[in-house]
Amino acid sequence: FRTLYTDKNGLHRLQGVSLAIDVTSSGTPEEKLNWAFSMYDVDGNGWIDLTEMTKIVQSIYKMMGPGKVNNIQYEKPEERAQGIFQRMDMNHDGRVTRVEFVRTCLSDQKMLELLTPQTEFCHVQ
Repeated sequence: FRTLYTDKNGLHRLQGVSLAIDVTSSGTPEEKLNWAFSMYDVDGNGWIDLTEMTKIVQSIYKMMGPGKVNNIQYEKPEERAQGIFQRMDMNHDGRVTRVEFVRTCLSDQKMLELLTPQTEFCHVQ
């Protein structure tokens, strides 16, 4: 929710919430993925590291619940995070940049579905 509610000064911005809702409901796939990247880049350093990726996947698994998690080929979220991270880290520098994140998601429908917000307001097409 950091992406939705605060700016660099920590101020709450209703305008930012409105923009986030607009991007996730009517934005292009690239806009939606850029927004998702900003949400997943927890420390705001401009890249996602394996620790952040692991936290992302763990959170997604918790939201999915045990019934759906059992249908995934990886048993543990850490294993899934490692696989996603290796696929996204195109130059193998230990960091997934915004460009790497967007390109990988746009070329892989399953990853796109896993990592982009899916609500009644957000459908990546």
